[in-house]
Amino acid sequence: MASEDISQLADSLAKTQVGGGELSFKGWGKKLNTAEAAAEIIKQIEEFEGLQALRLEGNTIGVEAAQAIAKCLANKKDLENCHWSDMFTGRLRSEIPPALISLGDAVKNAGAQLKLLDLSDNAFGPDGVSSFETLLKSQACYSLRELRLNNCGMGTGGGKILAAALSECHSKSRALGRPLALKVFIAGRNRLENEGAIALADAFKSIGTLEEVHMPQNGINHEGITALAKAFTDNRRLRVINLNDNTFSEEGAIAMAETLRTLQNIEYINFGDCLVRSKGAQAIAEAVESGLCKLKELNLSFGEIKKDAAIAVAEAVKHKSLLEKIDLNGNCLGEEGRVHLRKIFDGQNKSDALGTLSDDESDDEDDEENEDEEDIDDDEEEVEEEEEEEENEDEEDEAEEEEDRGTEKESPVDEPQHIVKPTVITIPVNPQLDASIFMASPSADKLRNLGPKGIQLIVQQVSSVDVSKAEKVARIFLQLTSISKDKEMKPAVLTIIDALLQKAFNSSDFQHDIFITALLVYMGLLKSEEKIKAIGNLMEPLMVLNHVVQQTYFPRNLFPILLAFLEKPSHVFENCISAQRCLLQTIQEL
Repeated sequence: MASEDISQLADSLAKTQVGGGELSFKGWGKKLNTAEAAAEIIKQIEEFEGLQALRLEGNTIGVEAAQAIAKCLANKKDLENCHWSDMFTGRLRSEIPPALISLGDAVKNAGAQLKLLDLSDNAFGPDGVSSFETLLKSQACYSLRELRLNNCGMGTGGGKILAAALSECHSKSRALGRPLALKVFIAGRNRLENEGAIALADAFKSIGTLEEVHMPQNGINHEGITALAKAFTDNRRLRVINLNDNTFSEEGAIAMAETLRTLQNIEYINFGDCLVRSKGAQAIAEAVESGLCKLKELNLSFGEIKKDAAIAVAEAVKHKSLLEKIDLNGNCLGEEGRVHLRKIFDGQNKSDALGTLSDDESDDEDDEENEDEEDIDDDEEEVEEEEEEEENEDEEDEAEEEEDRGTEKESPVDEPQHIVKPTVITIPVNPQLDASIFMASPSADKLRNLGPKGIQLIVQQVSSVDVSKAEKVARIFLQLTSISKDKEMKPAVLTIIDALLQKAFNSSDFQHDIFITALLVYMGLLKSEEKIKAIGNLMEPLMVLNHVVQQTYFPRNLFPILLAFLEKPSHVFENCISAQRCLLQTIQEL
């Protein structure tokens, strides 16, 4: 054998990890459009006896190539684990469903019994869910233990289709005496919102065997959170609940706290960036204190939690013998609160368990005045009511004074005195104009005033943005990120940003280099010859970028540039270290 052949064989064996029933083509970076292009992969699959796990991540597979691969899977009855994430980068959305249908049909026809199905990071949307819906309902998935669908763009429609398929799978498998016993469910970054979450909650309730549920960043509000909480009570083996970056509010947090009282196997809870607020945190603290002996990690960061509620949480977990980490960063603690928390854990020799508190969002000077925001809101409502009553009384007093003084134009005694009401003039509102005004100068109030259809109107308005001016796109992007600090507005903001950047990066007129340069300048990470004032706090831009870089529209050739500036020490990261590290980790893992 020639030395060149030996070198090629060694390289091939290094790339293709064979062993333990697993065949891996992970990270080959192949663009497989045709059967010929996939010939090497097909050959190795055909020759692999007892194939149990197939890894195709990190390649981009077209319809014809998928059909060819499917043919050689038709007799692989031992297949159990399908690692098929990140398989369609750069593909048209219309290409994904037929490719998935071919692969799914092959698994069914082979008589395989799947344990793991991973289709994460494939932006297939609701249509993509429909394409593997039949597979989920089939006997091939009666044995399923892990379902991973992270970052697939399913939306509410896809969430409902998925929930119905899981429910049918459980019903059919139970009728055969071997009910679906799903343990791990992962579906983060899918915009499931309340409708999708509620539908999935119904499926979870019937399944009842879940041990891990990961549904971060899905735009779920308290209605969906409450539905999930009720479903979790029927899944007593739950160990991990990750609902990071959804919007609980007090109502959702209290509902989840009630559920936690019934779940004694919980080890990891991630309710970070969920706006649980003080009342919600207090309820969670009481639930944790009453049980959860196996708790290892609790994340309640960036939840608008005040000092007293945070201290209650710390007191609730300090005696948990297995506790490894408690994250209360990014709340409204003040210097006094931060010192108190450190003392609690220092006294228990668990100082390492308390994460950084560097991103405190309180104004230390106003800590005493703003101790309980919820009560202040109630007081303000009462004051407003009192002011209205006083205004009415003043008007009555003025009327009485007028009568006492008398006027030259008194009405005749036999005629009733009429009160002339002011004419109310209704000015027609042009929603499209309001959307245009929003895009010209974005703000949370303008977005809120647009009402339920505001997002749709703004997304339509995005189509008129001149993306040839990349510097302007960077400015708009940063203005939009500032609104994301309002947790209730964040899902809407992300939708608008996705629409803007998707249009920009898909446009031939858009200059990527100017955009990234302008972005870095405005963020204070790159010096400019012109006098440009950088934004003050990078917390929101970094958190939004963490979402953006994971989307299929964002060019990966910009990753090295971002990494170079994120890894470089800079004072601008002092108040947002956690967000900086999170973005760094995300890019490095992609």
